[in-house]
Amino acid sequence: MICETTDFTYPLLADIYYPIVETGAYGNTKKQWVLDKTVACFFNVAGSKFKEDVNTEPNLNIRTAIIGRVRNDPAVSSTETLYSITNIVITNIRNNAGESIYNESSGPRSGNTTLFEVATLSPIVGPFGKVEYYKVILRRSENQAVDL
Repeated sequence: MICETTDFTYPLLADIYYPIVETGAYGNTKKQWVLDKTVACFFNVAGSKFKEDVNTEPNLNIRTAIIGRVRNDPAVSSTETLYSITNIVITNIRNNAGESIYNESSGPRSGNTTLFEVATLSPIVGPFGKVEYYKVILRRSENQAVDL
Protein backbone atom coordinates (compact mmCIF):
# COMPACT_ATOMS: atom_id res chain seq x y z
CA MET A 1 0.00 0.00 0.00
CA ILE A 2 1.24 3.47 -0.90
CA CYS A 3 1.04 6.27 1.68
CA GLU A 4 2.13 9.72 0.54
CA THR A 5 3.24 12.54 2.82
CA THR A 6 1.56 15.92 3.13
CA ASP A 7 3.05 19.35 2.46
CA PHE A 8 1.75 22.92 2.13
CA THR A 9 0.32 22.25 -1.37
CA TYR A 10 -1.31 18.93 -0.40
CA PRO A 11 -2.22 19.31 3.31
CA LEU A 12 -4.81 16.50 3.44
CA LEU A 13 -4.76 12.72 3.13
CA ALA A 14 -7.44 10.54 1.50
CA ASP A 15 -7.90 6.79 1.09
CA ILE A 16 -8.56 5.37 -2.38
CA TYR A 17 -10.48 2.11 -2.82
CA TYR A 18 -10.76 -0.01 -5.98
CA PRO A 19 -13.15 -2.92 -6.50
CA ILE A 20 -12.62 -6.61 -6.99
CA VAL A 21 -15.54 -7.44 -9.26
CA GLU A 22 -17.10 -10.88 -8.99
CA THR A 23 -19.77 -12.20 -11.33
CA GLY A 24 -22.35 -14.62 -10.00
CA ALA A 25 -23.87 -17.62 -11.76
CA TYR A 26 -26.76 -15.50 -13.06
CA GLY A 27 -24.62 -12.62 -14.33
CA ASN A 28 -25.06 -10.43 -11.28
CA THR A 29 -21.97 -8.47 -10.24
CA LYS A 30 -20.72 -7.79 -6.76
CA LYS A 31 -17.96 -5.34 -5.92
CA GLN A 32 -15.68 -5.91 -2.97
CA TRP A 33 -13.91 -2.62 -2.23
CA VAL A 34 -10.23 -2.84 -1.27
CA LEU A 35 -8.09 -0.07 0.20
CA ASP A 36 -5.20 0.44 -2.22
CA LYS A 37 -3.43 3.64 -1.24
CA THR A 38 -3.45 6.80 0.80
CA VAL A 39 -2.74 9.95 -1.20
CA ALA A 40 -1.82 13.50 -0.28
CA CYS A 41 -4.45 15.89 -1.60
CA PHE A 42 -6.31 19.16 -1.23
CA PHE A 43 -10.10 19.46 -1.44
CA ASN A 44 -12.53 22.31 -0.96
CA VAL A 45 -16.17 23.01 -1.79
CA ALA A 46 -16.67 23.46 -5.54
CA GLY A 47 -18.57 26.49 -6.74
CA SER A 48 -21.48 26.34 -9.17
CA LYS A 49 -19.23 26.89 -12.20
CA PHE A 50 -17.68 23.42 -11.90
CA LYS A 51 -19.60 20.79 -13.82
CA GLU A 52 -19.27 17.03 -13.68
CA ASP A 53 -18.26 14.88 -16.66
CA VAL A 54 -20.43 12.02 -15.38
CA ASN A 55 -23.90 13.17 -14.37
CA THR A 56 -26.28 10.36 -13.46
CA GLU A 57 -29.16 12.58 -12.33
CA PRO A 58 -29.67 15.46 -14.77
CA ASN A 59 -32.89 16.66 -13.09
CA LEU A 60 -31.32 17.25 -9.70
CA ASN A 61 -30.92 21.00 -9.17
CA ILE A 62 -28.84 21.14 -6.01
CA ARG A 63 -25.49 19.36 -6.24
CA THR A 64 -22.79 19.33 -3.66
CA ALA A 65 -19.35 18.65 -4.97
CA ILE A 66 -15.83 19.14 -3.77
CA ILE A 67 -12.93 20.05 -6.01
CA GLY A 68 -9.29 19.42 -5.39
CA ARG A 69 -5.99 18.13 -6.61
CA VAL A 70 -3.76 15.10 -6.16
CA ARG A 71 -0.14 14.57 -7.21
CA ASN A 72 -0.60 11.32 -9.14
CA ASP A 73 -3.36 9.82 -11.25
CA PRO A 74 -5.93 8.25 -8.89
CA ALA A 75 -7.16 6.00 -11.72
CA VAL A 76 -3.86 4.07 -11.53
CA SER A 77 -3.60 1.67 -8.60
CA SER A 78 -0.44 0.82 -6.67
CA THR A 79 -0.08 -2.27 -8.91
CA GLU A 80 -0.23 -0.05 -12.04
CA THR A 81 -3.74 -1.29 -12.91
CA LEU A 82 -5.85 1.35 -14.67
CA TYR A 83 -9.43 1.80 -13.35
CA SER A 84 -12.29 3.84 -14.81
CA ILE A 85 -13.45 6.79 -12.74
CA THR A 86 -16.68 4.93 -12.01
CA ASN A 87 -14.65 2.26 -10.17
CA ILE A 88 -12.93 4.55 -7.68
CA VAL A 89 -14.14 5.41 -4.18
CA ILE A 90 -12.37 8.10 -2.16
CA THR A 91 -13.05 8.41 1.54
CA ASN A 92 -11.49 9.25 4.89
CA ILE A 93 -10.35 12.72 3.81
CA ARG A 94 -8.47 13.99 6.83
CA ASN A 95 -5.94 16.57 7.90
CA ASN A 96 -2.37 15.91 8.99
CA ALA A 97 -3.53 15.40 12.60
CA GLY A 98 -5.82 12.56 11.48
CA GLU A 99 -9.05 14.53 12.00
CA SER A 100 -11.72 13.64 9.45
CA ILE A 101 -12.93 16.53 7.28
CA TYR A 102 -16.12 15.11 5.71
CA ASN A 103 -18.39 12.97 7.92
CA GLU A 104 -21.89 11.54 7.65
CA SER A 105 -24.33 12.79 10.28
CA SER A 106 -27.13 10.30 9.58
CA GLY A 107 -27.95 7.19 7.61
CA PRO A 108 -26.02 3.93 7.34
CA ARG A 109 -22.59 5.61 7.74
CA SER A 110 -23.63 7.93 10.57
CA GLY A 111 -20.50 9.00 12.43
CA ASN A 112 -18.19 7.63 9.72
CA THR A 113 -16.41 9.37 6.89
CA THR A 114 -18.30 10.24 3.70
CA LEU A 115 -17.83 8.10 0.59
CA PHE A 116 -17.11 10.07 -2.58
CA GLU A 117 -17.23 9.06 -6.24
CA VAL A 118 -15.04 10.67 -8.87
CA ALA A 119 -17.11 12.93 -11.14
CA THR A 120 -14.23 14.45 -13.11
CA LEU A 121 -10.54 13.65 -13.39
CA SER A 122 -8.32 15.95 -15.47
CA PRO A 123 -4.54 16.14 -15.77
CA ILE A 124 -3.16 19.68 -15.48
CA VAL A 125 -0.18 20.08 -17.81
CA GLY A 126 2.51 22.66 -17.09
CA PRO A 127 4.33 24.88 -19.58
CA PHE A 128 6.95 22.21 -20.33
CA GLY A 129 4.43 19.48 -21.23
CA LYS A 130 4.64 17.58 -17.94
CA VAL A 131 1.59 16.71 -15.83
CA GLU A 132 1.90 18.83 -12.68
CA TYR A 133 -1.14 17.45 -10.84
CA TYR A 134 -4.61 15.99 -11.39
CA LYS A 135 -7.72 18.06 -10.85
CA VAL A 136 -10.45 15.97 -9.24
CA ILE A 137 -14.10 16.78 -8.72
CA LEU A 138 -15.79 14.47 -6.24
CA ARG A 139 -19.47 14.01 -5.50
CA ARG A 140 -20.97 12.38 -2.46
CA SER A 141 -21.94 8.81 -3.28
CA GLU A 142 -25.67 8.13 -3.18
CA ASN A 143 -24.88 4.69 -1.75
CA GLN A 144 -23.29 5.37 1.63
CA ALA A 145 -24.12 1.80 2.74
CA VAL A 146 -21.20 0.31 0.78
CA ASP A 147 -19.14 -2.08 2.87
CA LEU A 148 -15.49 -0.99 2.98
